[in-house]
Amino acid sequence: MSEALLTTGAGVVAPASGGRLFWRRLRAQRAVTAAAAVFALLVLVALAAPLLTALEGQDPNTFHPALVDSASGGVPIGPFGGISGEHWLGVEPQTGRDLFARIVYGARVSLGVAFVATVIQVALGVALGLFAALGGRWADQIVSRVTDVAAALPMLVITLGLLAVAPASIPRPVLITLIIAGLGWFGTSKIVRAGALSLKTLDHVSAARLSGWGTWATARRELLPALAAPVITYAVLLVPTNVVAEAALSFLGVGIKPPTPSWGQMLTDANTWYQAAPTYLLLPAGLLFITVLSLTVIGEGVRTALDPRAASRLRVGTRKGIKAGKSLKEKAS
Repeated sequence: MSEALLTTGAGVVAPASGGRLFWRRLRAQRAVTAAAAVFALLVLVALAAPLLTALEGQDPNTFHPALVDSASGGVPIGPFGGISGEHWLGVEPQTGRDLFARIVYGARVSLGVAFVATVIQVALGVALGLFAALGGRWADQIVSRVTDVAAALPMLVITLGLLAVAPASIPRPVLITLIIAGLGWFGTSKIVRAGALSLKTLDHVSAARLSGWGTWATARRELLPALAAPVITYAVLLVPTNVVAEAALSFLGVGIKPPTPSWGQMLTDANTWYQAAPTYLLLPAGLLFITVLSLTVIGEGVRTALDPRAASRLRVGTRKGIKAGKSLKEKAS
């Protein structure tokens, strides 16, 4: 029986809704389930940072000079960077600040910047893409040219310049979020514009406009539901890109400023301690890698679930799961 059919309690076969089919296809991918569990744990740790640090009895900004060896340049005293019952992941070189507290609070900054920047990027891209597709020839020309210019700009150079001239009164996480979002909306805009131009020629969209619906009512009721799949897929893949962008800016020394912790900033500080205190480098680098990997796997899974005809590039899972994926492809074709 096709997966598009569900059997009710009375034995009547009814078509499954698109949302239910999507979740069934998504849950069928074991790699996506594992990645979602890992990422949900990271988000939970970031949200519960105050509770976790209170449970440990530490905070991210208190110095502990007695826990580092000043004679050796500030190397943490004790094995594995000073891991103990009071400092679960050890302490930071030179300062002695608790590494666990800085890791979990750094997760709040890194993930928060990436999520908010993604939301702004998608909102701007959808609005401008629809405006270009439905606003007439001049609107399309103007938005298309602005999009081409934005896509051609050297993002890193522009970002560094904006961060250098921005007022110091603006909170750094807010500033970085706005810059990443303001320079990264063009991908969503191109996807929405191309999709809307194709969809607005279809019969049901033309019938909606002929029935008296306005331009934006038609877009809201007919175009946006059809554009949801590619926009959601692209948005999920934008999140790891923005995580890396924030970490890169902090690594270059122009991102999040001390004492506010972030994973990228910790990598910058750990650059000279990879031999004397390797855990100080490996912990934020490993968490950054796990975050980006899990989000990439989730994005690939969402793409496949929304378009079951597309063959997944993932080959993680059991032989049964691979056969089920092939079966779904055959039914969809």
